[in-house]
Amino acid sequence: MDRSGFVRLALVALGLVVLSFFVRGFSQLLFGRGVAEVLQAPFAVGGFALLVYLFLRATLDATGIWPIERSES
Repeated sequence: MDRSGFVRLALVALGLVVLSFFVRGFSQLLFGRGVAEVLQAPFAVGGFALLVYLFLRATLDATGIWPIERSES
């Protein structure tokens, strides 16, 4: 993984978390609170898991254990 791929994954993770809020809001209007939470969960958990992975990957890069390659531009 290079730095541009890392940034792209970070934007995807942030987008998933934001999308989960929109899904919950709109589905709560249509279906109710319980269904809205069920529909929101996969987006929120996926985005959060991806953010945790990226945090651990950045920490390993900072310590030099698993470096992230520099993108050539």
